[in-house]
Amino acid sequence: MDLHIKGGRVVDPASGRDAVGDVFIADGKIAGRAGKSARTIDARGLVVAPGLIDLAARLREPGYEYKATLESEMDAAVAGGVTSLACPPDTDPPLDEPGLVDMLRRRAKALARARVYPVGALTVKLAGERLTEMAELAEAGCVAFSQANAPLRDTQVLWRALQYAATFGFPVWLRAEDTWLAAGGVAHDGEVATRMGLPGIPAFAETVALATLLELVRATRTRVHVCRLSTAAAVAMVRAAKQEGLPVTCDVGIHHVHLSDLDLGYYDSNCRLEPPLRSQRDRDALAAGLADGTIDCVVSDHTPVDEDRKQLPFDEAEAGATGLELLLPLTLKWAAARGIPLATALARLTSDPARILGVPSGRIAPGAPADLVLFDPSAPLRVDAASLKSQGHNTPFIGYELAGRVRATLVAGNVVYEFPSGASGSA
Repeated sequence: MDLHIKGGRVVDPASGRDAVGDVFIADGKIAGRAGKSARTIDARGLVVAPGLIDLAARLREPGYEYKATLESEMDAAVAGGVTSLACPPDTDPPLDEPGLVDMLRRRAKALARARVYPVGALTVKLAGERLTEMAELAEAGCVAFSQANAPLRDTQVLWRALQYAATFGFPVWLRAEDTWLAAGGVAHDGEVATRMGLPGIPAFAETVALATLLELVRATRTRVHVCRLSTAAAVAMVRAAKQEGLPVTCDVGIHHVHLSDLDLGYYDSNCRLEPPLRSQRDRDALAAGLADGTIDCVVSDHTPVDEDRKQLPFDEAEAGATGLELLLPLTLKWAAARGIPLATALARLTSDPARILGVPSGRIAPGAPADLVLFDPSAPLRVDAASLKSQGHNTPFIGYELAGRVRATLVAGNVVYEFPSGASGSA
């Protein structure tokens, strides 16, 4: 059905458009004018923006359906305004064979909600020993290759992987963490961890690994995306690498922009994350790096965990937090706190991740996919576990009062989510 979205504040970071106006949709794409039989959506008082693009969202299928299902997490995605997402390869079994990738894509397509872009395993079984058949995985639909949070200790294997990826132009997405330095740690190595008696992960576990990775990028010129920066020193290193002209991009998890190790409180296992929450100085450097563009985009790092694995002593609990439904309001909170224009904040969720992912979404222009989110930036939203659509209710933000309520989400011109009229403001 053709659509006419009328009277909203249209914010398109890719073109710089930020004005009240109309958006027309025909045949699943942005059009220049409305068709004769177009349905009209009244967007007065709402922001109309490109659908959010999340580069790190675990959907838990195949293999971890007891933690979450594809249906539940896709519902969470569109409720949060996320129209495209990349899912890491750490499923069970890992996404290291074309058949698994094809099955995931078919399942996601049949649900007709958000677009799903699988990230293939860099090594077989994520064991860090033998490279996968990257060319075959790319043909099956993988957009990049990664180890997720699985260690890759052998630097020679990493070097060969980057050489192979560079030959075919495949992007590689990696977390920078020296697994030997991080071994056994569950929290940032600082005063808080010492006081709480928790084994720490030093900040240099990230920078040592990042230094190695950047040296290999210099040697291979592989396109590398550094996932989930967590330290001030790493932000400075990436800034210098970009000034040098290395083909490097990076992201940060939304939780790390707001929280620090002080938020561990009384051993709150919802704050058990990978990488760990760092110091306040690190948090502030991440927020500043996201603002100035050193950090290209912000991600939910959505990781639903079942209650049995989360409600444990802090050092035994499984790492991860749900984030798909909170990505937009938490990004708006970051922007408001730092005086960041709305268009800049939305760029970190739309056009910037679209550039890294290499997809035509993330913009409102004739011919572009009609993937849109309509939201009220001032509508109150109280984070309530019972109201989350994700099967994982594990978030450090339970009880928080945020602003920014998604009213409708469109994918390929189809309305895949509408906030029920008369419903409360919980999420």
